[in-house]
Amino acid sequence: MSEPPLRVGVLSFHDSKESKAILNAVENLGHEPVWLREHNVLLHFLEDAFVMEPDVDVVINRLLLSTTKQPVEAVGIANAIARFRPVVNHPDAAALASHKIGAAAAMIERGVPIPETALPLGATTVSRIRPEFGEQFVYKTIVGTHGGGAWKVQQTDLLTGTVGRRRAFLQSLVGTDRDRPRDLRVYVVDDTVIGAMYRYAADDDWRTNVARGGEVEDVTGELPDDVESIALQATDAVGLDCAGVDLIEGHDGWVVLEVNPTAGFKGLFAATGRSPAPYIAKLAIERAGGSVDHERVNALAATFDDSTPSSAPSRVEPIDLESPVVGRTERVVVSGTTDTRAVIGRADPTSARTRIDLQLAAAIGAGPIQASGEDVSRGGKRQPVVDVVIGIAGTERTISATVEDRPGSNYPLLLGRDVLADFRIDVATKYEDREGRLLEE
Repeated sequence: MSEPPLRVGVLSFHDSKESKAILNAVENLGHEPVWLREHNVLLHFLEDAFVMEPDVDVVINRLLLSTTKQPVEAVGIANAIARFRPVVNHPDAAALASHKIGAAAAMIERGVPIPETALPLGATTVSRIRPEFGEQFVYKTIVGTHGGGAWKVQQTDLLTGTVGRRRAFLQSLVGTDRDRPRDLRVYVVDDTVIGAMYRYAADDDWRTNVARGGEVEDVTGELPDDVESIALQATDAVGLDCAGVDLIEGHDGWVVLEVNPTAGFKGLFAATGRSPAPYIAKLAIERAGGSVDHERVNALAATFDDSTPSSAPSRVEPIDLESPVVGRTERVVVSGTTDTRAVIGRADPTSARTRIDLQLAAAIGAGPIQASGEDVSRGGKRQPVVDVVIGIAGTERTISATVEDRPGSNYPLLLGRDVLADFRIDVATKYEDREGRLLEE
């Protein structure tokens, strides 16, 4: 008699291709996928029982802590579930991995090689420690994603220890002899390397993220033994079940740059033809006491099915009336590596990417220019891009903004969908009308 299928929940408050691929893999392995979203989850604590709706046997944690507005709330929700259901990855491990300094400490404790790293908690300490990092080094926010919140800086650049409200740290720039920057992404699931790829930086950039246009090359099965060992050790050090481990080879050998708990794997599939989704599904099913056909898992790994899962809601969800509202123009706090300014930004939902005036970018230390991005909304024109931290309506996020020279403009920031996606826009309201005056830039 065959065992009944398990209900496998994917805890994901976003519509990523990876979450969809995992849900579809669960179903293709003969089990029932359940998409755990903000609109359908209920956690009910009774005197002697825990009730979860929709109920599941195991949870795959795909919460993006680096981009969520309230990461502590997200970790708390996942931890509440983890008290009563097995969770892959455990929320404590995912939170540790998402905090780059916390993860660095865990790896150093376990002997995992990382670049020299320092977290100075004040401007005086920044000035004292920075000479140890050479003429050029890396300056990163403690939490970031897709390469956002990372700058290559000089000893002459003014640094304050924070970017906006986010603390930042110093890290040595790993020296290589390559003309084109390259790093290595190793995807680990359940103590096994599923795939590996080199990532090459796009033109005019030093970061290799696929999300920033980096190119990829399959090296699965060709990893040196020490690299595979380091990747597995790094994953274990932060307590993750599955992770994307980023490494780079310097003059003194390989070091780990980051361990990503919810690493994307569309680029990995493009490079290797292997998807981690069925292996993640298999791990969750087996952790809940179920079984899967291993040959079926290997066969599914040759596909990347990110079609709409059967477990997706069949009805259109109403607009969340509790979403924050912004006007056609809004007060925005924008930060670079050297300064923070309060300005008035204008909403431009027709543009995918926020645009910043050149003079403002220079004033806050948003440069040097890190890459050239293609703005589809503006006819595919290649334009310079810088990282900035945007604070608006009580939220804060790191984005890559397009630089434009617009002297004399009342609106040095044109807010694109990268900022506006989580807001409702009241086009009849302007910040100037509410305040009766313009902010001084």
